[in-house]
Amino acid sequence: MKASGVSEELFKNLSFRADRQNIISSNIANRDTPGYKTKDLSFANELDKVNKNQLQMHVTNANHILPANQINSSAHKVYDVENLQVQNDGNNVSLDREMSEMAKNNMMFQAIQAAIKKDSLLFRSVIDASGKN
Repeated sequence: MKASGVSEELFKNLSFRADRQNIISSNIANRDTPGYKTKDLSFANELDKVNKNQLQMHVTNANHILPANQINSSAHKVYDVENLQVQNDGNNVSLDREMSEMAKNNMMFQAIQAAIKKDSLLFRSVIDASGKN
């Protein structure tokens, strides 16, 4: 059931967070694999991918926010994280960093779930109120 455009975007974001959790888990699982490079998923690129099918927005004032299709971003991809300390075996996974990223991602996941629940409750209250007239 598609309740609103807002909930559709929230579900896409929730899916992104689940995918990112899998990538972070993979990084942790490979922390002892020689030569393994930490990977991540770019939210900006994912957002650009989602917004490609949206209505076109036009900038009529220099102070307007640029439309998503005018912001520089490449196609959605998993990428190797650079500028991390490399161990003797060529592995650059930091357990502390990955656990921190996992905690941040989990908080976002929970916040999105709460927003979806509130959106659903609002939708339900509108339906209930319309039936009383």
